[in-house]
Amino acid sequence: MSDHNEPLKPTPFAVREPQASGSAETTPTQPRSPWVMPALLLLLIVALAVVFWLPQMLAPQAPLQPPEASAPAVTPVATVPKDNSPAQAPGASPWSEAQQGRLRKEAQEVLAELLELQFTLEQQGARRWAADDYAAATAAAGRGDEQYQARAFVEARGHYEDSLAQLQAVQAAIPVIVQTALDSAAAALEEGDRKQLDKALERLRQIEPDNGALAQLEQRAASLEPLMALLANAADAETDGDLAAAERQLREATELDKAHKRARAELERVAAAHREQRYSQAMSEGYGALDNSRFGTAQKAFEQAAKLRPNSPEVAAAVAELRSAKTAAQLADLQRQGRELEDSESWQEAAERYAQALKIDATLVFAQEGLARATPRARLAEQLSKTLAEPERLADTAVAANMEALLQQASRLQPQGPILAEQLAKLERLLRQANTPVAVTVRSDQLTEVTIQRVARLGRIREQTLSLRPGTYTAVGSRDGYRDVRQNFTIQHDQTAAGLFIACTDPI
Repeated sequence: MSDHNEPLKPTPFAVREPQASGSAETTPTQPRSPWVMPALLLLLIVALAVVFWLPQMLAPQAPLQPPEASAPAVTPVATVPKDNSPAQAPGASPWSEAQQGRLRKEAQEVLAELLELQFTLEQQGARRWAADDYAAATAAAGRGDEQYQARAFVEARGHYEDSLAQLQAVQAAIPVIVQTALDSAAAALEEGDRKQLDKALERLRQIEPDNGALAQLEQRAASLEPLMALLANAADAETDGDLAAAERQLREATELDKAHKRARAELERVAAAHREQRYSQAMSEGYGALDNSRFGTAQKAFEQAAKLRPNSPEVAAAVAELRSAKTAAQLADLQRQGRELEDSESWQEAAERYAQALKIDATLVFAQEGLARATPRARLAEQLSKTLAEPERLADTAVAANMEALLQQASRLQPQGPILAEQLAKLERLLRQANTPVAVTVRSDQLTEVTIQRVARLGRIREQTLSLRPGTYTAVGSRDGYRDVRQNFTIQHDQTAAGLFIACTDPI
């Protein structure tokens, strides 16, 4: 053994020149290149770096610490295991150590991602709502720690990746869990289950406190108790048959929570039942009024029923029946009035009633016959009334003759009421008076031409007696050189004799 202080001496060695295979000729020896020694020196430096510097660079890093904010303390699924092994195991080569350092770093990178996800899920309460999956992930991370302590970095990384995958699956399930919580909260609101509602809302606050539906659900939750009370009151009112009160309660409930499906459905059902109840009442009231000929009341009731059930064939039939009943009643009333007016000998008014009935239905027999009866009687009554109002017209023999014929015709009419009988008796008396002449003595001066208009030309007379029918006459006197004289005189039927003097005495 050489002394440690003795300088090492290089052992000379010969370099064998390579032979070209398959050739009989040899290549002459080439001189040594000038870059061979620098290259050998560089390789030596690299080897020293691998042995002493690289293990320090690949030493395990400190584990990622959760942020020290106000968040709750989180128990990590896994911790970065401490590497108490020596930097270089006995007999380990620099290349092996480099490989181990790389594998250790890869395992630590997976572990860092695992810890970050674990921290997030802890804050979201995954330990409670995903207990089994969370426990499985923790177990996988624990196995990774054991392998890491044993410097089995590949196996450790595999377990860490399994744990990470399980936590990622938990995270991926969050939307489903959130939706389940939302559905559970909505169902609890519908059923009035405060315990279930609070549980679902609490889970939503843990997992997604910023979820847009959470604020709305919390607002709905605030009105749950009074809403349930209104629903109960509405049910009691419906049981008692008071659908109006039940509908009012349900409307208040839907105002408290417009999104409450059960309240809305109950309101629609009760409102429909109440509407049907009012419809039935309106129809019953309408038919009752119709039976009693209270057509105005029936009309209003059927109109109310039409509003409650538009386009209802039942309402249409009721309105048609009402219209027919009103028409029938109107026609019956016109017939009655016509008969009464005939009985009272108001023939013109009776004819008007029958004509009105024919405008409604031109086929009505009673109206046709009544009009045929009343029209000539109305005309007769008008003629009689006019003649009796102007008896002096009977002085005209033509008028008197016509009235005589009318009297004969009217006397044969049946029935003959007291008014007609009185008119005929009066006309007969007037005709008798008109046809009974009165003696009238006409005197003159025998110089005047005397004429009784429409009666006779008397000429120049001193005195002449005429038989004149009662009435008003005009005597005219004329004489040459004198003004004509005109004198009206009236003969009364009750006069026994009458006298008249006419002469022209005023010279021109």
